[in-house]
Amino acid sequence: MARAFLVVMDSVGAGGAPDADKFFNGDTPDTGSNTLAHIAEACADGKAEEGRSGPLNMPNLDRLGLGQAVQLASQATMAGFQADPEGLWVAATEVSKGKDTPSGHWELAGVPVPWDWHYFPDEDPAFPLEVMAEAARLAGTEGTLGNCHASGTAIIEELGEAHLKTGWPICYTSVDSVFQIAAHEEAFGLERLLDMCRGLAPMLHDMKVGRVIARPFLGEPGSFSRTTHRRDFAVSPPEKTLCDWVSDAGGMVHAVGKIGDIFSMQGIDDVVKGTDADLMEHLVRLTAEAEEDSLTFANFVEFDSLFGHRRDVSGYARALEWFDSQLPRVMGNLGPGDLILFTADHGNDPTWIGTDHTRERVPVVGWGGEARGIGQVGFVDVAASVATHLGLDQTGPGNSFLT
Repeated sequence: MARAFLVVMDSVGAGGAPDADKFFNGDTPDTGSNTLAHIAEACADGKAEEGRSGPLNMPNLDRLGLGQAVQLASQATMAGFQADPEGLWVAATEVSKGKDTPSGHWELAGVPVPWDWHYFPDEDPAFPLEVMAEAARLAGTEGTLGNCHASGTAIIEELGEAHLKTGWPICYTSVDSVFQIAAHEEAFGLERLLDMCRGLAPMLHDMKVGRVIARPFLGEPGSFSRTTHRRDFAVSPPEKTLCDWVSDAGGMVHAVGKIGDIFSMQGIDDVVKGTDADLMEHLVRLTAEAEEDSLTFANFVEFDSLFGHRRDVSGYARALEWFDSQLPRVMGNLGPGDLILFTADHGNDPTWIGTDHTRERVPVVGWGGEARGIGQVGFVDVAASVATHLGLDQTGPGNSFLT
């Protein structure tokens, strides 16, 4: 019985990207950024004590080889990560020209991005007139709010009251290739927001904007909070991905988290969403229930969304330790024909300047087959390795590190 589980710890980078000097936070290149190593360093130095204390504690991923994967990626030593590895460990390098969610996930699934994404300028206004006119038309309003670069939590605090008074949606972007629309889930309506995003997505996709994101929120002025009903309307992958390869061969593909949105449901049979705590319960269930020849593809986003962008080192460390503490429940359901790989799609070093992702290599650690360090690989080699494990003929441009 062969099953595969590919688990993306969103933004948990390992430093060392050879082209980090070409990617920036403000005017500062990402050279030297290292999400995992810098969090471990801050913890060891007593600089991440909010809600936790002491050195970074991730014994389960350490036993699989996480510390060694970080050393492979960037030559950095993780304080306290000294286990004799029992799994397999790799450092993977991306070639796509973006440090964003679609680029990382598509390439991990065997398809590097063949174009440059469109990014909106950090100006006020940020968006072309024709885009804003279409956004208002789809919303059925006389205008929109925002039209700028902004933090998602900050802009609803700033404009949420005006949104409730006018009924106009809040449109904003970030350094990623995204167009985001925030609206009150009850006053504006969740389905209305999703329909607006769905209708606007083709125009933005034609511009090579990667995602139109619905950002619903609830509450009253002074106490707004975003809900878990976020929805990403992403550009479809330009070629078949690992999900399609498995599906075409007759296997089931289970998406956990925002995987369904990232791949526009191509090759995916079902999807579950929720908080990371909810998603962990689904991952545990799927390790027990998933069928032979199936792929479970999961994304845990809160490392990135709640802590990386907000440069919250203590919060990021707490999330890492919580995730690691759950892994015995996951690993305990695996059998001799199973493969599980834990990896990331990019970095988001919470000790770094700015609020953007950071260009980094990513660790790949897993269980399945003999314990060994493999060395440097490409993102596409992750897809090829999963395909090889499942006995698929189609493996894309990558080379399996399992053979």
